[in-house]
This record gives sequence, C-alpha cells and structure tokens, in this order.
Amino acid sequence: MNNHSIFSNVRGDLASGLVVFLVALPLCLGIALASGAPLFSGIVSGVIGGVVVGFLSNSALSVTGPAAGLTAIVLAAITDLGGFDIFLVAVILAGLIQIALGFLRAGSFSNYFPTSVIEGMLAAIGIIIILKQIPHAFGHDVDNEGDFFYIEKSGHTTFDTLFESINYIHTGALIIALLSLAILITWEKVPALKKIKVVPGALVVVVVSILLNEFFIQSGSSLAIVTQNHLVSLPSFTEISNGFALPNFASLTNEKVWIVAVTIAVVASIETLLCIEATDKLDPYKRFTDTNRELKAQGIGNIVSGLLGGLPMTSVVVRSSANINSGGRTKFSTIFHGLLLFTFALSIPFILNKIPLAALAAVLLMVGYKLAKPSVFVHLWNNGYSQFIPFVVTVIAVVRIDLLKGVGIGLAVSIIFILYQNLKFAYSFKKESLHDGDIITIKLAEEVSFLNKAAIKNTLGRIPKGSKLVIDASNTKYIDFDVVELIKDFRNVKAEDKKIDLTLKGFKEHYNLDNTEFKHIEIKEDKKEIK
Repeated sequence: MNNHSIFSNVRGDLASGLVVFLVALPLCLGIALASGAPLFSGIVSGVIGGVVVGFLSNSALSVTGPAAGLTAIVLAAITDLGGFDIFLVAVILAGLIQIALGFLRAGSFSNYFPTSVIEGMLAAIGIIIILKQIPHAFGHDVDNEGDFFYIEKSGHTTFDTLFESINYIHTGALIIALLSLAILITWEKVPALKKIKVVPGALVVVVVSILLNEFFIQSGSSLAIVTQNHLVSLPSFTEISNGFALPNFASLTNEKVWIVAVTIAVVASIETLLCIEATDKLDPYKRFTDTNRELKAQGIGNIVSGLLGGLPMTSVVVRSSANINSGGRTKFSTIFHGLLLFTFALSIPFILNKIPLAALAAVLLMVGYKLAKPSVFVHLWNNGYSQFIPFVVTVIAVVRIDLLKGVGIGLAVSIIFILYQNLKFAYSFKKESLHDGDIITIKLAEEVSFLNKAAIKNTLGRIPKGSKLVIDASNTKYIDFDVVELIKDFRNVKAEDKKIDLTLKGFKEHYNLDNTEFKHIEIKEDKKEIK
C-alpha cells in the first residue's frame, strides 16, 4: 500500500475521521466558550483546520483546530482589544507571520526537541485527558469545557474538580460511561469483531449511549440524562448567525493588535511544532513532516479563519492521537472530520445534542490511556536516568502548569543532562603503576568543546608531582581553542613547575569543524617516546 496517497486507506480514514469529529466537536465548542469567543468561532476554526490546513499540510495524521493552549491568550486579547472583530485582525496577521516563519525555515526548530521531552509531553497530555474526563464520566459536567489547565477558570484545580465529582455522581451517566468503555475495549480486543472494524468503536458508543438514554427517558427512569449540561450542546443555526463576526480592518493601525498577532504566531507555531514532532513519533509508518511547509499551512489556515470569524488554530495532540488510534493513515481522515463538522454542526444539531458527555468522556479516556499507559514509563525507565528524569519532569510540569512552560522546563532539565554527559565523557583517565613511577594517560574524546574545559582543568590540576603524563588526542577530530590554550599553558608552566614528564600524542596542527579551519599553533605531537 502506498501510505502517502490520500486515497490509499479510504475506509479506515472515513472511520477515524468520524471518531475525530466526535472528539473535536465538544472541544471546538468548549474552547470557544473558555476563550470568551462566539461558539460559532470554534466550529469555523475546526472546519478550516480540518479542510484547509488538512489539504495543505505535509502531515498525514496531524489534526488542526482551536487549541486549549491558546485560550488564555485569546480571552485576554479579546478583553484588551475591546472586541472580537478587532481580535480577528490579529489572527489574520498572526497567519501572515507564520507564513513568513515557514519561508525563513523556522520549522527546523522542532529538530531540537529531545525524545524524552516529547514522550513526556504526550504522557502528560494523556494524564490531563484522564483527569479532566473522569468528572464527565461521573456526570459532574461543570462549566470548565475546553479548560486544559491545572488551575481551571472556576478557580479550582484539576484535582479539586476530580474529588468534588465524587459527590455529584449521576448514576445514569456513570452507567453509560462504563458501558462505553466496555464497548471500546471489546472492540479492540475481541478477534471476532475484526470483520466490522470499519465501524469505529466510538460510533457504536455514541449510538448505544443515545439509545440507552432515550430508553431511560421514555421509561421515566431516574437514570435518564435530561439536563443539557450533561449532553452535547450545539447552538442552533439562529444562534450561530447571531454570533457571526467579521474582522474590523480599521484596527490595523492599533499597536496592541500587532502585539497580540506576534504572541499568537509564536505560541501557535511552537505548539504546532511540538505536536508535529509528537505525531510523527506516533505514526505507525514513521513518516517525517516538512515542518516549514506545516508553518505555511497553519499560517494560511489562520488567515482564512480570521477572515471568516474563527479562532486561531494549531496542530493539536488530542485529536491527532485519536486519529492515529482509530486507524487513520492519511490526511483524508483529517479533511473528512472537517467536512463532518461543517455538515453536522449546521444541519442536524438536534441529533448531536442527544449525545451524553459521559459517552464522549469514555472515548477520550481511551485516548488518554494510550498516551500515558504504564509501558511508556517502563520504556523510559529502562533507557536510563538521563532519559527518565527529563521525561518525568516534563510530565509533572505539563500537568501542573501548562504545555509550553512544562515542555520548557523539561527541555532545560534535558539540556542539563546533555551537558553533564558531555562533561563526563570528554576524556578517559587511566593510571598504570610501574616500578619506575606511575604513567597517567588522559585520552581525549572525538570532540572536546569549551564545556569540557573545567573538567580537564581540574584533572590536570590533580596530577601528582613527578608523574609521567600522556595526553592522547589520536582519535580527536576537534578541540576547542580554549582547551588547546589550557593544555599549552599546562605544558609550558604547570608541568615544568611540578616536574611532570608530559607527552602530547596525536595532536594535529589544525582541526576542522563544519568546514571551518581552526589552527592550533605549537601543539603538535611530541616526538619523544614513553619509556
């Protein structure tokens, strides 16, 4: 199968696109609500993210739409700018900036995200999904939709809401959630169901949950879910029309608009690059996305979204991982989910509004588990502490703070370990005791940077008086100028003062790094032999 062709997996992509649609619908509405924007703006952003960005993007599996990570920025910007129509101008400008970043090849920035940090981000998102969806599974559907942060807009923490939900369990919602989970697990595990796998488990969950709840309602059962806060709440066409807004281009001269635009462009681009890196890691075919093209696609998407009254968008992990886990293999699933958002949201909201949030919570709980399953933690543990600690720090920081700050903290910890390993393996040290004195050999690594200067300096400072010392650079391709100067000073001053018999072995007259010649004068190999 040509896994790069958009029509190579139509049946599987149609099924996964339907699952992504079911996941994306409440998120689009919830993020718009949390951002203080019209509900219609979330749908517009989801449709454009699916159809426009999905078509232009080089990624086969990434799904674009309104992002929870931008809600705080959007909410503050709408308030500060004084209107949603003014904010839309900032969204358009942000898109233009992203296109410029794509042409400047800023997408290569994603190559500097360590695997341990990306794995930590994915696991953290999985944990957040689980923590956020358990209250919905219990039937405690508080007004925090779209809130993806530890401190929720209600002022409570994620764990406050989680523990609080125990006191507000709706038995009908809990039954639907447990039944939905059982269906999803059975759909994956039972071999006999493989023949009908083209029908996604999430669709079965939605249909069964609607029918079961209708049975509860018609039978007059106390298990019935009847209040709208426990169900999907899609606005009517009239409500959508009333909330429609277009950009006010008269605000182009407003300095604040440009500041917001730059902020959105930078944050949205970083979140997109993080998601693309994570999605490529989850891709069963291990394809690589052209990140510069992705920035351009995201920029065009944000321009169109701003022109049509939509929210700013990014590539988003939750929907992308749901796409992969549901069998999506090409961008057709992403485009199809966008078309479904457009069609269903405008034509049959009365059917979608019958879906219990507990059923969608079960779908998301499965997505969260697959991102944060125990085997991920075991795998990173087996890779050693230099991988496991940055991974765990990233998980805790993302869950406890937010996505970008958490990844930043994880990246900082990862860099510390990289520097430590660099310092640790700058050279090897060997001491041989012979009848006529000790011979100490310092064998330099293939590359010795300025970061190794302190360690080498300390080692040379501890060489005993009267020793025989060999500094071997036979396998070294590059030595930083500062380290060369350190060795020269040691040879000319310290070695003579401490009566150290020093031999320099394997040093070259110059070293090349990235086609740049660094000449190290008077550090050539000594011709004398060690006896």
